[in-house]
Amino acid sequence: MNQLYQAMHRIYDAQNELSAATHLTSKLLKEYEKQRFPLGGDDEVMSSTLQQFSKVIDELSSCHAVLSTQLADAMMFPITQFKERDLKEILTLKEVFQIASNDHDAAINRYSRLSKKRENDKVKYEVTEDVYTSRKKQHQTMMHYFCALNTLQYKKKIALLEPLLGYMQAQISFFKMGSENLNEQLEEFLANIGTSVQNVRREMDSDVETMQQTIEDLEVASDPLYVPDPDPTKFPVNRNLTRKAGYLNARNKTGLVSSTWDRQFYFTQGGNLMSQARGDVAGGLAMDIDNCSVMAVDCEDRRYCFQITSFDGKKSSILQAESKKDHEEWICTINNISKQIYLSENPEETAARVNQSALEAVTPSPSFQQRHESLRPAGGGQSRPLTARTSSSGSLGSESTNLAALSLDSLVAPDTPIQFDIISPVCEDQPGQAKASGQGGRRTNPFGESGGSTKSETEDSILHQLFIVRFLGSMEVKSDDHPDVVYETMRQILAARAIHNIFRMTESHLLVTCDCLKLIDPQTQVTRLTFPLPCVVLYATHQENKRLFGFVLRTSGGRSESNLSSVCYIFESNNEGEKICDSVGLAKQIALHAELDRRASEKQKEIERVKEKQQKELSKQKQIEKVHSPNVDLYVLFVETYFSTVTFRFEFPN
Repeated sequence: MNQLYQAMHRIYDAQNELSAATHLTSKLLKEYEKQRFPLGGDDEVMSSTLQQFSKVIDELSSCHAVLSTQLADAMMFPITQFKERDLKEILTLKEVFQIASNDHDAAINRYSRLSKKRENDKVKYEVTEDVYTSRKKQHQTMMHYFCALNTLQYKKKIALLEPLLGYMQAQISFFKMGSENLNEQLEEFLANIGTSVQNVRREMDSDVETMQQTIEDLEVASDPLYVPDPDPTKFPVNRNLTRKAGYLNARNKTGLVSSTWDRQFYFTQGGNLMSQARGDVAGGLAMDIDNCSVMAVDCEDRRYCFQITSFDGKKSSILQAESKKDHEEWICTINNISKQIYLSENPEETAARVNQSALEAVTPSPSFQQRHESLRPAGGGQSRPLTARTSSSGSLGSESTNLAALSLDSLVAPDTPIQFDIISPVCEDQPGQAKASGQGGRRTNPFGESGGSTKSETEDSILHQLFIVRFLGSMEVKSDDHPDVVYETMRQILAARAIHNIFRMTESHLLVTCDCLKLIDPQTQVTRLTFPLPCVVLYATHQENKRLFGFVLRTSGGRSESNLSSVCYIFESNNEGEKICDSVGLAKQIALHAELDRRASEKQKEIERVKEKQQKELSKQKQIEKVHSPNVDLYVLFVETYFSTVTFRFEFPN
């Protein structure tokens, strides 16, 4: 019986688990359309099909829930009642019968020990009465026990048949409900889905076959590229490059005569040559190639070597290319970057062209930006196009309806490149900040290093919230009064990163206080950048990707304190964009209340000072009155005495 009970309990538990799993499947299918897959597009047919499946499975889940309830009532209840009530009743009667039998045996033993020689009527009567009572109790208990045993045989049959009957009836009811739900319309729907699955499978097989053929064609076409030193006649050298990237071997001296060669990835960025070792997240500055010299050299019996020397001659680097084509292209590219700016006949146009080319690859360096501005003519010439900003038509995220009515130039300032490195701002409330720190005219280190740390000015702030963020980029904007400015800046920065394969992001800790926003190096805990909270005039989160957020900082132009500009900074967080915006809003509210309290306190102090001044003047007036009060009393006494004397003189003659 115990094994049968356990088997039925397993059926009941399995049915409950099946009902819960079916309900969960329906819920997940309903939420499928909210998912955003990296390689999946919007498929309305797939979404509607899954929604239809979710409805059907939800109905089946309801049927399974009804089946679970019926199994609990019709199968588990009878067998559980037999096990927990009937069997326990038999065990209880058995124990009572055993106790009655023991009492009867004890009474018989006492009766058997009665003395034959010395009979005591009183003792004999008590023992006889005890035997009578115990024997009667034993007989009654025995009859109830035997009756319960006979009844148990019938209950056992009922306990075996009734759960099985309930199980079968519950299953029949479940199948009837299923047959009612699986009507002809659903059968037609399932048949259409089966046909669609077969069509998708055929399309997949065709696509795989096409891709295999494309791979074979590319392998045949790319076969000459596998050669480390291709034929120059088939692959001519391009001598007009202004940007280049590829692997080079760099020579590193380990002693006076010994050296090692390390293979690294090199790329040009504006007027800089950058290098990135295997496994590194971002590249580092290898050499400033503005106005440098480059030439082919022979080094340690290695082919295709060339040497780059800085403009002051203090730094040089020897690199080795993989082929003759790469060797010549690297030399020509570095020459173009170096000599286009300083040795051309028209430096202004050359600087604009090089700056545009560097901007198409990655962000130009700030020092090059300042040289470009210094070389730009004073007259209103034609502004250069911003390829990195306007060449992409893709948009990440949905656009606001208000943005459709605004032009691009009304949101983003023209002739402003996208900055992918952290550049120190100059706030309108602190116009001398950049000049005092010496950062107004030099390039900020693009790799998150800080020149020094100062004592925190936010130690007394009542709000300290820390978030992990990654800087994506910044650019100057023309407006700072609508969230569409932040959305458009996000779109352009992400589009530029996607087009030019820029994956490097500087991770920082963003500290939100009631005074400012701070970007802190997570390794050294050095403050990289400080954004005063009054200068943060706008902040928003991406409408779809909640990890993206940005804020607009109103800054001074640097040349005059009255020349103001707005710069939009875009960051990526660990799914906390809305939390960061809420924290910034809370900080601004706390700062506003603190400012209102400060003004109210100053006003109250001013009122108290005025009252105190009036009190002092009143006290001074009272003191003056007290000084002159004795003379007044003497005058009154004199007048009274005079008039009394005159009256006496008039009355004396009478």
